[in-house]
Amino acid sequence: MSSPLPRLPEIPGSRFLKQRLARRISDVFNDRSRGEKPVVRQTTDVLFPPGSVVRRVHADVVSMTVGGMTALLMQMLHPAVLAGVWDHSNFREDMAGRLRRTARFIAVTTYGHREDALAAIARVRAIHERVTGVLPDGTPYRANDPALLAWVHLTETRSFLAGWRRFGEPGMSREDRDRYFLEMAQFGRRLGADPVPYSEREALRQIDARRPELRSDARSREVCRFLLESTTTFPGGAVIQRLLTQAAIDMLPDWAREMHGLSSSGPGAPLVGAATFGAAEAVRWAFRS
Repeated sequence: MSSPLPRLPEIPGSRFLKQRLARRISDVFNDRSRGEKPVVRQTTDVLFPPGSVVRRVHADVVSMTVGGMTALLMQMLHPAVLAGVWDHSNFREDMAGRLRRTARFIAVTTYGHREDALAAIARVRAIHERVTGVLPDGTPYRANDPALLAWVHLTETRSFLAGWRRFGEPGMSREDRDRYFLEMAQFGRRLGADPVPYSEREALRQIDARRPELRSDARSREVCRFLLESTTTFPGGAVIQRLLTQAAIDMLPDWAREMHGLSSSGPGAPLVGAATFGAAEAVRWAFRS
């Protein structure tokens, strides 16, 4: 197993700064007005035990945030997934809340007690049962369709892992990358996805096989715009938001970026990557004991 990049050194007298930054980041993902508290990492009776690759990958706040945005941009290229968001969500009014709820779901299922994780999965599946509709061309869709859930699972696993490799562990071994997909396969199946990949190569093959189903239109561009322009309460405000969204765009496959009409950082990509890694390491520093 490869080692993550070197850590930032501890700064004398930095305890207050660490606590303040950790609190700010925690508030991004926990709605205090609803009594939400950070998910406590359990070590027994969990879906993913200590030492699993999933726990390592999902622990990194910035790489997961960037990967999550990349995944959503890929998901919105599927007409039926897009329709479910367009017809059944309030993304225009509460995109930040949608992202926060997704992040909390990942945290609960990755680190919470098995009972809490399964309950969270059951709630999501119950929501999917109610999400049905008709595409603009008259084709019916349902959110609990295993093939649609498989596309969501594919884009999430591919993008979460890509974020971790880029901003946390660039030298991650092929064995651990394959192990991540193998561990996540049980999660995807519990949500109803079928088929699910059991290796990185299989995931990339499945994504390529689904490309003929993807489309870009006015609705996908509008959802994309709301996602990329949504406000954030991350420390750093609009500057950090622009950095993270550009990092997410840069992580898209070239064909997906072109379908959305988005531009990569081009020659500036190394600078965006280095700045995003700096933000990721600052957050890791804040939560380090």
